[in-house]
Amino acid sequence: MNRSRRATARRTTQLGFALAGLVGASLVIGPSANAQTPARPGPGQQVVLVTGSTSGLGREVARRLASLGAHVIVHGRNSERGMSLVAEIEREGKGSARFYAADFASFDQVRDFAQAILRDYDRLDVLVNNAGFGSTPNERLLSEDGHEYRFQVNYLSGFLLTHMLMPRLLAGTPSRIVNVSSLAQRPIDFDDVMIESNFSGGRAYAQSKLAQVMFTFDLHEELKGSGVMVNSLHPATYMPTGMVARAGVRPRATIGEGADAVMQLIISTEIEGGQFFRGLQPVRANDQAYDREARARLKRLSEELTGVRW
Repeated sequence: MNRSRRATARRTTQLGFALAGLVGASLVIGPSANAQTPARPGPGQQVVLVTGSTSGLGREVARRLASLGAHVIVHGRNSERGMSLVAEIEREGKGSARFYAADFASFDQVRDFAQAILRDYDRLDVLVNNAGFGSTPNERLLSEDGHEYRFQVNYLSGFLLTHMLMPRLLAGTPSRIVNVSSLAQRPIDFDDVMIESNFSGGRAYAQSKLAQVMFTFDLHEELKGSGVMVNSLHPATYMPTGMVARAGVRPRATIGEGADAVMQLIISTEIEGGQFFRGLQPVRANDQAYDREARARLKRLSEELTGVRW
């Protein structure tokens, strides 16, 4: 292991110990999501953003992080559910939370969200890109910005948010990025990325999820030696979430199983970055994820569509 990788490993171990060591920490309550003053996590308190955390897997991950004493930035579209989770976390008395609303079908809202985080926090220890939209309904939808809906909500908005928040992730090293993807992966047709021909909800979902994995591999290479670890995963198959219910599929795994897998990528000191996991185990993703030319094409397209320059 070279010097930069040893340094990164040491910082990663420190992050895991820091989160684990927050168990039983005294209550540090931040302001409510409606407050006008910036949120102020307590000294040494880890700051974690979980997108799409007002329901399902994201909510359970947010709850678990708060139970370890972390300050959780709760995100979603539904303010009532978001504030309910903030109240639940604060009642438990171990962590703290603040809610921000943003619709990932709008780049303007994602940019406003990111600017609010940059304004309110001086560091970010963990970013969990969990927000997403499933394969149902089986119709081609467009985002506010005119892009294929799933490609924007599941991938492009996370790409934009991650790059905008990178200064805080670098300030919080050792830090981690976890991209919640899926085993459902289909190669991107760069001649028809927005799937104007032969559309299906399943194809759109699977393409967006592969894009997340490709993004993960690129970020890992770009951030080597920085102290930021990046991984992606398929948390569990058919958890009882709203996405699965809308698809009419019978659940095969629990939300708890999915949360176990996500939490491993957040706190484990035994893993390395740049991997795709199926549950708790690293596995190989779709072949296109390892195609450097395809990843370069996706990066150029993503920068063009979001205005990001990295």
